[in-house]
Amino acid sequence: MLDDIRAVVELETHSSDKAMLTVGLGGVRALTAERLGPPDLVAVHDGGELGDVLELTYRGTAPGTVLMASHYDTVWPTGTLAEWPFTVSGGKATGPGVFDMKTGLVQSIWAVRGLRELGLPHPSVRLLFNGDEEIGSPFSRPYIEAASEDALATLVFEASGGGALKTARKGVGLFDVTVTGIEAHAGLDPEAGASAIHALAEIITQITGAAAPERGTTVNVGLVSGGTGRNVAAGHATAGIDVRVSEPSEMARVEEAFAAVKAADPRVTVTVSGVWNRPPMTQNPASQRLFKEAQAVAAGFGMPLEEISVGGASDANFVSALGRPVLDGLGAVGGGAHARHEHVVVGDIPERTALTMGLITALA
Repeated sequence: MLDDIRAVVELETHSSDKAMLTVGLGGVRALTAERLGPPDLVAVHDGGELGDVLELTYRGTAPGTVLMASHYDTVWPTGTLAEWPFTVSGGKATGPGVFDMKTGLVQSIWAVRGLRELGLPHPSVRLLFNGDEEIGSPFSRPYIEAASEDALATLVFEASGGGALKTARKGVGLFDVTVTGIEAHAGLDPEAGASAIHALAEIITQITGAAAPERGTTVNVGLVSGGTGRNVAAGHATAGIDVRVSEPSEMARVEEAFAAVKAADPRVTVTVSGVWNRPPMTQNPASQRLFKEAQAVAAGFGMPLEEISVGGASDANFVSALGRPVLDGLGAVGGGAHARHEHVVVGDIPERTALTMGLITALA
């Protein structure tokens, strides 16, 4: 398994590098065929400038289908591997994307291999690999939703939360504020100007006032730009905003708050635009039952299994919002997602794979 993880990590797959994504997905497809043999069904969806979606179905011995979803793209730019190679030391493996989420991807393949080699009863499995998760899955979302429609369960192989499965995640909104003012010389004719930057400073206070931490709603203004010179009243300014919500009802409230923002100077115009990148992943009844099943499987191994709610989002959010059974965090144990200390705990890899096998068998 470590050899396979090394092979997948060494296929650099930055979300914005289509050429490398294509090579990487080809490597994943070849690895899956090597470990599992030829699939019974294959579907490839051309992502255009984004990573393609690959679906491989292997028929089981019991009714129904389980969807196993993994993304093969990473946040790491092409060339990172040259200065940060895949390494195993002190019981940990490190390298770009090893935790988020290439180890989980390999675990999903080996879980199917284990089921087949041991002759365990299992439903059919549909392995879905997408290459745009790190940028919000704008292309792959409808394919994930469609693939989960008839599934007994959707299992997402994002990294675990310290070993815990992820049963709740926040929804994500990405918004932009554009402010247009009137340019003027700051010294010769200051009254003629209407600074977009000054107005944006007021608006940021209004925007961040929409946060409600007690409800799990956070608002972060992470990008600000504008103006053409320090002696010019700025004619233009923008801000990029990240919103996280735990409750679906908060999405409408935040939208209303953003629509109401305005500048004190009537000469300034304000526009707020954006989208909800992912709805919240909430603990719907179907997913709660699925977690209890996983917990029972883990108990049979003598392994305690907890659940956790996290602020980050994943493709599991899409499935959960449709009321369908989904579990996330079935991937690696480790830490450092999107950071140079990204790593996985090697000793936990077989255990996590066995957990997946046991859960799929239970679904039979």
